[in-house]
Parts: sequence; structure tokens; C-alpha cells
Amino acid sequence: MLAVNAVTLVGTMIRANHIIVEAEDMEFATVWWFVYAGISCILVLFAGIMSGLTLGLMSLGLVDLEILQRSGTLTEKKQAAAILPVVQKQHQLLVTLLLCNACAMEALPICLDKIFTPLIAVVLSVTFVLAFGEIIPQAVCSRYGLYVGANFVWLVRILMVICYPIAYPIGKALDVILGHSDSLFRRAQLKALVSIHSQEAGKGGELTHDETTIISGALDLTEKTAEEAMTPIESTFSLDVRSKLDWEAIGKILARGHSRVPIYSESPKNIIGLLLVKNLLTVRPETETPVSAVSIRRMPRYTLDL
Repeated sequence: MLAVNAVTLVGTMIRANHIIVEAEDMEFATVWWFVYAGISCILVLFAGIMSGLTLGLMSLGLVDLEILQRSGTLTEKKQAAAILPVVQKQHQLLVTLLLCNACAMEALPICLDKIFTPLIAVVLSVTFVLAFGEIIPQAVCSRYGLYVGANFVWLVRILMVICYPIAYPIGKALDVILGHSDSLFRRAQLKALVSIHSQEAGKGGELTHDETTIISGALDLTEKTAEEAMTPIESTFSLDVRSKLDWEAIGKILARGHSRVPIYSESPKNIIGLLLVKNLLTVRPETETPVSAVSIRRMPRYTLDL
């Protein structure tokens, strides 16, 4: 957008200098010289504000603002609440800001042409517009868009009222043609966002690796079947109900690191319940307590229809 505006501005100023009848240079330091110089500075400042607000406000998504309203700091909540009603009219806001920016840039070379020669007017217009009307405002607003937008929302409201006869019809037409942007994240986008946080978990990120793993698992629940979530019985570690909890058995349980151990009777496929490892705190290995003497919990069963 910066390059396009610069090229358009140069072309406009060149055409304007050919069309306008060249008058004698206005005497320096006269009242009218300062008037035109002041108007030129105001136009550059106004164009810069419009350019910065275009980038700052249009880069703030509705979801981002709603999130800030609910979970941000007290200042962020106030700023988001002030900006949200304006940003909801996305296309009307865009047309208003671009229209005001274009008017300011078109008027600037006309004012400069009154107090400078055409060549100097072109050089100053390009320099001021690029530096103070595009680069600096967009650099600031890209970093502090919420703060700048909240402080200039009053000006945006006034301009939207002034430009309403032009901006409203064009904005409505854009709404019909282009529609509104999809503000909510899709499941795949959420998973990608969690994956990014997972990669940053070891670098001081907001979320830990365990938290991102839990969130990713929750997002996959609707797509997973019970068969995919379960471990084949041939790969599980289990104990015979007739076995004894001696040093060898307890060593195997601790080596596995599970909180629950399946208990079977006669065949490993005949699971009769679960043994909670925490119940073994009172069991002494040297007594070789039978597994059947420890509390065994019933296990839920699921039938898989093939």
C-alpha cells in the first residue's frame, strides 16, 4: 500500500503541476506563505493519521478485540470496547479512512505549489508523505494499533459521519460482494496455533508442553474412535490374580510407571478389574501378598461392533 500511494502521489502531483497555471512564487515569510505552509503540515499530519489508522484498525480482528475485552488488562478492555463498534463496520471504515487519506494527499501538492516551485513541491510532497504520511505512522500503528486506535476513535467517528453519503453505499456494496471475513478460528487453525505454542514451550512460552498436549488431545476427540484411543491387550502390562506382590512384581509395576494395572484371571484376555498402584503403599513386598488380597476395582467394558 505504501508503494502504490507513493506512485499515485507522484503521478497526481506531476499532472497537477501541468494543469495549474504557474503563478509567481509567493514571497517568503508573508502571512499567506505561513498559512499555506501550516495547511501543508496539517495535511501531512492528517494523511499520516489516516494511513496509520488504516493499518492499525483494519489489522484488529473482531475475535482479537472480543478476547481482549474478556481477558485483557483493565486498560486493554476499555480500549477494545471503544474500538469494537467502529471495527464492526469494516468496509465502511476502510472506505472512510482511504477517502480521507486520498483527499489529504491530493490537496498537499496544490498548497505546496503556492509557496514553492513545481520541482520543489514534488520533492517535498514525496518526502513528507513517505516519511510522515506513510512510513512512520504505519510503523507505529503496526506496533501500537490498539492504543492509537482507541485514542483516535473519536476522530474516526466524526469522519465516518462526514463521509457517510459516500462511504456507506460503497461499504454496503463491498459487504454484499465480498462478504464479511470469517472471524472464528477453524479446528485446523486452532491445532496449528497450539502446535506453535508447543514449539515455544521450552523457550519461556505461555503454555507448557503438557498443557499443549492436553489441548491438542481435546481438539482431536471428535475425530478419534475408542479403538484408536485404546492400547491392544497384547501390548498391555497386566498381572494374574493368583500372582503374588513380591519384590519382582512390584519392581515391574514401578518400572512401567502406570497408575493402574489390569488384573486377569487364567487368560490375559480375561480382564477382571484394575489394581490401583497407590493401594500398594501399604503392601510389604517381603510378605508376598496375593493380588487377590488387594482391592481390585471393576473395569468398564465397551463392545465394538464390527
